[in-house]
Amino acid sequence: MKDYLQIVKHPNQLSIIFNVEDEKVMEIGEKMNEINEEAYMNGYNWEAFLNHYLAKNHPELMEGMDSDPEAGTFVALYALNPENEEKANKLVEVIEGLIENEAKLYLLVEEEGNDIEWD
Repeated sequence: MKDYLQIVKHPNQLSIIFNVEDEKVMEIGEKMNEINEEAYMNGYNWEAFLNHYLAKNHPELMEGMDSDPEAGTFVALYALNPENEEKANKLVEVIEGLIENEAKLYLLVEEEGNDIEWD
């Protein structure tokens, strides 16, 4: 798991913490913002982007997922159970896949940026 992602197990819930202030993530966010001026990539706009992306590509990961964005983080929350542990791991893979293949992110913002409900 990359430095910008973390899964934290609580007694009744799982938190997937995406640190959007990580240096690499910030650089990617700046490039996304250059492509679409509404894509100011704080935690709220990462939530908007991920909600759009997941609904289209991985809707199963949104089932039972709550989120708690802040300026510097995006946190996805699931109730703690084996099925949701699998979802949490898959969500981490999806986010890592996007960040580690940033060209895909830029293309998505170019092609679908106007369809995303930015903050």
